[in-house]
Amino acid sequence: MNTTGSGIGLIVNERAGKLGTSSAVHELLAALNRYGFRAEPILIGRGTDPADAARGALRSGSKTLVVAGGDGTISAVASTLLYSGATLGVLPMGTLNHFAKDLRIPMDMEHAARVLANGCVARVDVGEVNGRIFINNSSLGVYPQMVNQRKAFRHKGFAKWEAVLWAAFAAMKRMPFLKLRLTTADTHLAGLTPMIFVGNNEYSVEGFEAGTRCRMDAGQLFIYALKASTRSELIRLALLALFGCLRQDRDFDSLCVPEAWIETRRRWARVSLDGEVVRLETPLHYRARPAALRVIVPGKEVECEL
Repeated sequence: MNTTGSGIGLIVNERAGKLGTSSAVHELLAALNRYGFRAEPILIGRGTDPADAARGALRSGSKTLVVAGGDGTISAVASTLLYSGATLGVLPMGTLNHFAKDLRIPMDMEHAARVLANGCVARVDVGEVNGRIFINNSSLGVYPQMVNQRKAFRHKGFAKWEAVLWAAFAAMKRMPFLKLRLTTADTHLAGLTPMIFVGNNEYSVEGFEAGTRCRMDAGQLFIYALKASTRSELIRLALLALFGCLRQDRDFDSLCVPEAWIETRRRWARVSLDGEVVRLETPLHYRARPAALRVIVPGKEVECEL
């Protein structure tokens, strides 16, 4: 796909993991320039909503929005593009970059820029809960608590992975178990769980491929509910998940559905959406949005696999 010329918008999150310095931003722009990309960057930082920047670019006539940032930034921009006819380009500059990895987009900026210039457009799914979009996954229970705790530890000056470990310990200590009811077109589940995980398409949970998706266009949500009712069981499952050793039926229940409703005892629930925690009114209505997002991917062979 040729990304030169008019109609191209570039949104750069200056605070993304790989763009922490001005020199890194200049290096990124130089890589884009080598492939004929001439767009003026829209720089965003703390307190700036990427979705607002994306809407402004669309109003200015952009037909392709290239995002340099992590999953949270990419998700926010993607939510503005659904069914708009506009296309998303991805420069994975975050820490984990799950969306880009599952689309086989290279992790280094030079090769990612080459994909923007020479790739093709694929249609991929997104997930939705109560009108909010996610490109990777959503969850309830222990994980949203871990995200909030991690941010608190980071503000105290902890290093990133130190903050993650202390956040996990703090979240588990609070025993964040949910009593909920999950309903689909043909399934009804009720019980206690420390976490519900809702994936936009199927996530592998075993072996070296744990945490990845092999396709992004199945039009399904994959829902995983951990089986644990005590702190010790939760710690055991966390360790198994860390090493990709979870086993279905023994450690979790799973469903493959296009739509689901989750009810809890509380009127509001903290829900993570691609690593960002929001407060949503219950019941939570999840649904798949098939082929809702146009995104540049590396070559036609990948488009066929998606």
